[in-house]
Amino acid sequence: MAEQGNGSIDTAGGHGNGNGADTQPAIGMISQYIKDLSVENPNAPRSYQWPSQPQLDVQLNINAQAIEGEVHEVALKVTVTAKAEEGTSYIVDLVYCALIGMRNVPDDQAHAFLYAEAPRILFPFVRRIVSDAVRDLGFAPLLLDPIDFQGLYVQQLNQRREQQGTGGDMPPVGSA
Repeated sequence: MAEQGNGSIDTAGGHGNGNGADTQPAIGMISQYIKDLSVENPNAPRSYQWPSQPQLDVQLNINAQAIEGEVHEVALKVTVTAKAEEGTSYIVDLVYCALIGMRNVPDDQAHAFLYAEAPRILFPFVRRIVSDAVRDLGFAPLLLDPIDFQGLYVQQLNQRREQQGTGGDMPPVGSA
């Protein structure tokens, strides 16, 4: 700890400004939770006897919104639908969220964190929940392939720039 000229003690290792106000960027996960989980097995028990292999459709959506002050909610929504020639085998619809606290983070970096880094952190939990849900339906566990959230973020950012006809550093608005 270093003693400051005004008689106060700096416990932040020289990064504070001496008056208690923290000016360093900080991001932290406050909590994570299942906001919505729907698991359907609409054709059971017939679907267990179907000879055709189901085709999987995996849809992904990322949304972030300010909750209050420095707190944001990031929602990673995954819908998995398995359809065979005979009909729908199962549907798993999950919205998994995190509360993220952010202080003194520039808007472009905050946006990138909320739409690329936070989903990357949440994905292993989403993957496990989906796998367990499919297994609990009576099917072989489904392990979702890893996703390059940073690559998706950059790709969508570039698409929005092209649509807007700009080359600036404007982050996309809404969900990724």
